[in-house]
Amino acid sequence: MKVVYPVCCGVDVHKSFFIATIITTTSDIQPNYSRKRFSTFNNDILRFADWLKENNCNDVCMESTGKYWIPVFNILESKNINVTIANPKWVKAVKGNKDDKKDSKWIGDLFRLGLVPGSFIPPKPIRILREFTRYRYKLVSMKSSEKNRFQNAFTVCNVGLDSVVSDMFGKSATLITDYLLSEETFNPEYCVSLLQRSLKKKADSVLVSIEGYQISKEQKLRMNIIRSHLTYIENSIKYLDDTIDSMVAPYESLITLMCTIPGIERKSAINVISEIGNDVSLFGSSKRLCSWAGLTPGNNESAGKKKSVRISRAGVYLKPALVEIAHSAVKSTKNPYYKNKYEKLVKRRGKKRAIIAVARMILTAIYSMLSTGEVWNPCDLFKFDMPDELKAKQEAKAIKQAVKFLEQRGYAVS
Repeated sequence: MKVVYPVCCGVDVHKSFFIATIITTTSDIQPNYSRKRFSTFNNDILRFADWLKENNCNDVCMESTGKYWIPVFNILESKNINVTIANPKWVKAVKGNKDDKKDSKWIGDLFRLGLVPGSFIPPKPIRILREFTRYRYKLVSMKSSEKNRFQNAFTVCNVGLDSVVSDMFGKSATLITDYLLSEETFNPEYCVSLLQRSLKKKADSVLVSIEGYQISKEQKLRMNIIRSHLTYIENSIKYLDDTIDSMVAPYESLITLMCTIPGIERKSAINVISEIGNDVSLFGSSKRLCSWAGLTPGNNESAGKKKSVRISRAGVYLKPALVEIAHSAVKSTKNPYYKNKYEKLVKRRGKKRAIIAVARMILTAIYSMLSTGEVWNPCDLFKFDMPDELKAKQEAKAIKQAVKFLEQRGYAVS
């Protein structure tokens, strides 16, 4: 095999230490190995960077072990050292013949021959934005959990209000739950006076769902704690939204561009940008981006038999965001492009596969739009108003494709 990196370093990183092996290719068949152990504290990582410079090593390969690789990556990035973060499945050693030293050497040997594809690591501003959006995702999940917990607390106290109202956190339902938690006795007339708008018609059902409830003081205390925590989470989400809005100011043009796709709103666009970054050229093609996002069927064939080709578990945060966008897009009546696509697919492949297919179409469109700067427009070019420069560019592209199509079928085009 051809040596891609004559001088490189393989790093096996752990929580409190990491082992690095520098591999130097010489005229001999066997390369030279130099190994050292460092701690993951900043002063020792700086010493590691100086050791790399002394040995003229500017290419490092590291396994992505939890979050332990990030402190090492941060310092090496600031020292302008090229760091390749490898997925563990590409550098996994053979069981029974591995330890920390051998793992470091194995990673370096594979990387030296160019056998380790690097993982996508966005620039630092995008990484920081990603931390905020992912934390927001966790807070929204916690909010849903607290809402379910609050609702279930009333269910176990013989309050069936959630079977009558459509939203336990609506205006009428909130007034009633506040009343039940604050008063010792139940006054049906006062409870009916709390109902708003259309819920007044269901006054009898509301009373029947509440009468005979059994809420102890301890249970009321627990419900108030849940509600105060829910309020705290909602305020935290609001504060996060304000902070994220200030952080995405440099990407407003990209967000506006992505919002032209049916189903994408501002928050969804911010989530997508925080995951894939603002420079999609790093992925090489839309197919690689879709594969990275976990929206591509796998290849699993042996002895002429095809086994499971289900999508991978990749894209833990990006995939749910795209599926949510897809669900919104297939319900759009203003622009039914994805709706029509979904209705054709769902008859043959089912709802789940169809929605994944639409999510992939949307991600492919995002890749093309961020690459070219063109607005989303899958329909006839001449039915919609657009800038003359963009229209001329798309016309030239369409003519080129049409000429190529005719020439492949034997027609002479002048």
